[in-house]
Amino acid sequence: SLSELNKDNLLNFKRKGFSDSRIADLIQSSEEEVRSTRKSLKVLPVFKRVDTCAAEFESSTAYMYSTYEEECEAKVSDRRKIMVLGGGPNRIGQGIEFDYCCVHASLGLREEGYETIMVNCNPETVSTDYDTSDRLYFEPLTMENVMEILRVEQENGTLHGVIVQFGGQTPLKLANDLEAEGIPILGTTPDAIDLAEDRERFQQLLDELNLKQPYNGIAHNDEEAFTVAADVGYPLVIRPSYVLGGRAMEIIRSDEQLGRYVKEAVVVSGDSPVLLDSYLIGAIEVDVDALSDGKNVHVAGIMQHIEEAGVHSGDSACSLPPYSLPQHQIDDMIEQTKALALGLNVVGLMNIQFAIRGEEIFILEVNPRASRTVPFVAKAINSPIASIAARVMAGEPLTNFDLKSPLPDHFAVKEAVMPFNRFPGVDPLLGPEMRSTGEVMGLDKTFERAFLKSQLGASTPLPSSGKVFISVKEGDKTALISDAAEILVSLGFEILATSGTSKWLTDTGIKNTLVKKVYEGQPNIVDALKNNEVALIFNTTEGTQSLTDSRDIRAAALAQKIAYYTTAAASNAAAKAIRNMNDGEIEVNALQNY
Repeated sequence: SLSELNKDNLLNFKRKGFSDSRIADLIQSSEEEVRSTRKSLKVLPVFKRVDTCAAEFESSTAYMYSTYEEECEAKVSDRRKIMVLGGGPNRIGQGIEFDYCCVHASLGLREEGYETIMVNCNPETVSTDYDTSDRLYFEPLTMENVMEILRVEQENGTLHGVIVQFGGQTPLKLANDLEAEGIPILGTTPDAIDLAEDRERFQQLLDELNLKQPYNGIAHNDEEAFTVAADVGYPLVIRPSYVLGGRAMEIIRSDEQLGRYVKEAVVVSGDSPVLLDSYLIGAIEVDVDALSDGKNVHVAGIMQHIEEAGVHSGDSACSLPPYSLPQHQIDDMIEQTKALALGLNVVGLMNIQFAIRGEEIFILEVNPRASRTVPFVAKAINSPIASIAARVMAGEPLTNFDLKSPLPDHFAVKEAVMPFNRFPGVDPLLGPEMRSTGEVMGLDKTFERAFLKSQLGASTPLPSSGKVFISVKEGDKTALISDAAEILVSLGFEILATSGTSKWLTDTGIKNTLVKKVYEGQPNIVDALKNNEVALIFNTTEGTQSLTDSRDIRAAALAQKIAYYTTAAASNAAAKAIRNMNDGEIEVNALQNY
């Protein structure tokens, strides 16, 4: 029990690696009570230095870890300090963008004379390199560890503040508790960050700003989820609150799927509600990154997704600037971004995900923090936006900086790199949960050539001849066939198509060869794929049965390493890129020359 804790048994627990929260669980107490007892008994960690020179000569590198021993080697300075909380452990592919932001924040603040203190426990990051920050604490991102570091650092010098919005969801979860302990949080306040996640408060803000959101609801238990789903209507996008990488997000098309989701994917409770949004079929998704100092707002980048809304932004190819949106819609999104940044009182970075359907612009999500698109935007427009954001959070106005236009005179296309060939049997269909493990960028003066370069970089070489298989859902036939099919036929490609698409092509006057679906007998499209008869696939689906029917096609394409596009927009982009292959040799140029 708590009353039986003494200095000796607490030290014993700590030296065995038990955290305050774990001790609290064991003695059926609270973490706060255990921490208070530990401090009153003066059971406190000390910090030891890692010898980065392997004892070959004296090392002064401030690279530290905690231990419950006697002598502390922290050697705290008397300088102005800013602590940056890193991303901690992440799933493969999900941490590097946030680590980029943390590194550039540290480097930018060091140039301004601050002593930068990095806290992170992930060895596979640049932020944990010994020369990225002035002082590095190699510690887990927990309240206990962060507060112990702050206790030591505040023994000398001045803590200007802590940056929590660059490391993703892990440090953000600590923001409210740190603020409650009187620790200054730099940039956007924890309350404003929470407002963007709190569905009811956020909806109220959107109403005040006269902005639109897809029809939605929130469920606090399994029964409520079905009630809300009936109100919102299928298909819908469902996700838990406070997730990173779209984890556990799904597109739900039936009560059966919803039942499986609430039974297997997440625990739905009052503390962990799920959000249900109407799925905007066929909408164009757009990411916007912006900087704000609380008074002025600068839109840094506008990225049009090449896949339709519903595909996670980490998996979707995108173009900066937008390649097909009219200027008035771009202007509208810029104005909405500025209104939201000021409405949320953002100081630092902000990311907004828009969906455009026809002339309507909807706000899917707002993140008043660093997003995974920041490195791409920074390179595409040649502007250190993470570094600028850190300095703004430390107190500088935006007017101090040379800010670049979000609409450069070249195109940058980001393409996701997928790990599907490493996992036999996995379905490569893209959805709202992030699955990519990296990304590449193609740069050129035209969208088509930039897209072509991005495909080459992502190891998806496009064919210059051969057979292309086309099977698309009803809503995509006009959009895809009017562009992609006609382009490929003009380039000498032979088209294979399943019955519905074949009839449409024939009626449109485009020559094609009918091929059977898998369940229609043999020889079918999967046989053709396995026999290496197909060089390119355009296959868009709609509805549960259609998704199931096309799974074998996706699996065969993956096994045969055939370029495969699952949206109309990406298919059109691929066709235009193939046409562009004949426009001369592909050139390479330095980033700063664009």
